[in-house]
Amino acid sequence: MAKRSIDPDIQLLAALADPTRMEIMRELAGSAEVCACDFTDCCGVSQPTVSHHLRVLRDAGAVTSERRGNWVFYKIAPNLTERLAGIAKGLVPGGIIPLSTLTERRARSGSAGGQRPQAPA
Repeated sequence: MAKRSIDPDIQLLAALADPTRMEIMRELAGSAEVCACDFTDCCGVSQPTVSHHLRVLRDAGAVTSERRGNWVFYKIAPNLTERLAGIAKGLVPGGIIPLSTLTERRARSGSAGGQRPQAPA
């Protein structure tokens, strides 16, 4: 059995790395909130499997939930964008590079589609 990391960034990225959980996140991105019962249709998995994936996402801090009677509604955690941006910023030397800068660099270098882009200067 693999050792489970206590690093919250690793837990978040691991939670998002699963195809079913990404489908759940995409479904949530298109709505203010979604009832847990509605994920079986979008993901093509059983309710117990959906519940497992929602728990993983909740434990990683990617989603929040609210119980209303017998139903549980989920939404993307309000700080998820900032957390992901912080992780990305920590991985890119010099911080996050704006897309316009990358596009300009690619145009200047004459990089054709399919070629590996050059590392930022």
